[in-house]
Amino acid sequence: MPLRTRTTHPISLLLTATLAATTVTGCAFLELARDCEGTDDQVKETAALGILDQRPDGAAVARGIEDVDAGCWADSGDVTVFATRTYTFAGTRADVSAYYRTAAARDGWSQDPETPPGDLRFTRDGMALSVVFLTAEGLAEAGHGSRPDLTTGAGYSISVDSYV
Repeated sequence: MPLRTRTTHPISLLLTATLAATTVTGCAFLELARDCEGTDDQVKETAALGILDQRPDGAAVARGIEDVDAGCWADSGDVTVFATRTYTFAGTRADVSAYYRTAAARDGWSQDPETPPGDLRFTRDGMALSVVFLTAEGLAEAGHGSRPDLTTGAGYSISVDSYV
């Protein structure tokens, strides 16, 4: 009795492989497709957080960057809402650090336990608050050019980020 053989069509194999891959990775594809649609209210709420307007005596909103920079960005399925305000300050970094440690605690933020020494990062309700001291290199990368008013003393930005 001769053996019966069956020819499998390449298209059948392709469809089977595609169905299996979609079943296994379907959620991953959906995650990669996430974007900033529908985050407008969250962006507005983040930009309106009072901590962004708090600053030590003598600090001033940076000229040319008066508004809170707020928005949303999506990358590889992660969607993040952010708000940043930039200040000039003739005092020291230590003055700024001491001020925000107190202001953040008063506003309900907790020191992020994973923060490297010397960095200022806090968390609250799924959000992260960071104070970053500005350098000439960082300003140039951000398209702000040479800004001696932000690189002398303790020019800094305060930012809030939250994952959507």
